[in-house]
Amino acid sequence: MEDPVVALVGSFAGAVGVPEFSLWLSFCWIGALSLAYSFHWGDSPPAAYSAALGWSLLGLFFYMQSGYFVEIEDPLLVLMTAGALPAGIALGIWEVKNWELENESLIWLRGAVAWSVIPYYAVYSVPILNMQFVEMTANSTEWLLEFCGLGSFEVGEIMVDLPGGVVAASQWEGSRYFLTEPLGDKGFFAPFNYSDGTPVSVSFILACSALQSMIIFVGAIVALRGVSWKRKSRGLLIALPTIHVLNVFRNAGIVWLSDTYSSWSLFPGSDIDMFDFTHSYAAKAASLFAMFLLATALFDLLPELHRHILRISKPVTNVFIRNSTKSS
Repeated sequence: MEDPVVALVGSFAGAVGVPEFSLWLSFCWIGALSLAYSFHWGDSPPAAYSAALGWSLLGLFFYMQSGYFVEIEDPLLVLMTAGALPAGIALGIWEVKNWELENESLIWLRGAVAWSVIPYYAVYSVPILNMQFVEMTANSTEWLLEFCGLGSFEVGEIMVDLPGGVVAASQWEGSRYFLTEPLGDKGFFAPFNYSDGTPVSVSFILACSALQSMIIFVGAIVALRGVSWKRKSRGLLIALPTIHVLNVFRNAGIVWLSDTYSSWSLFPGSDIDMFDFTHSYAAKAASLFAMFLLATALFDLLPELHRHILRISKPVTNVFIRNSTKSS
């Protein structure tokens, strides 16, 4: 049974005569730019309505991707993307009803989300940048594996996963400067091979670059109003190289474990092999823990960041406190 929201968006795309892929991206860009406008505009009715539009469209954009994560059985991302639409609508309604409260932390959240989404999807939408990030990620992983003596590998030619099949990037006829056609699940990807050319069961895509994690910190730090760029720059210099280095170790570990224990499964008869376990479960849990530690380290340098996060998370923590009090 098709999701009614997905079906409605597909029908709308057909009615206006645009590819569904282009409509999805327009949700993302309009939503992010609306949040950026509301962040820089401040506290006013126009800013509140712009923010409401931005939260709703971004929520819809991320919700539309939940079906893919259901297919690849990634429970964490299914939960996050499926919950994005109701959360975005609820936040938009709250913005409109409470615009006069001058909530500085909510204004920060607008900017943090906007300046996380805009750079990431700028890279995604510009094929030449997308491919460069993919290639850099694959090459850094290959270097670490060989430096540690864990095998001899090489990075294959960048490929493009299209709905009609996979072609080499050198033979792809699409624009290098603006993505104008939908891609397959892998998008632009770099195959990983042994040094003799035998394929390894792992390839690298943009999501392997940890660009999402880095951009989250970029948005959160850049959106801090009233904080000098000197302190912001220090925060970025701590966060970005740390995330990149940790991600290289993460990728190398996934490749080595998947290659060494290729016949392993979580339990007899399970569909969760070593790659699925390390990539979808162990690595994600470790990444979330590492981001938590990194954010904690940044709180000393940027206490404003800590204050905003506590204020934003207060409604959620209050719900947990009330529920735990009732159960006790």
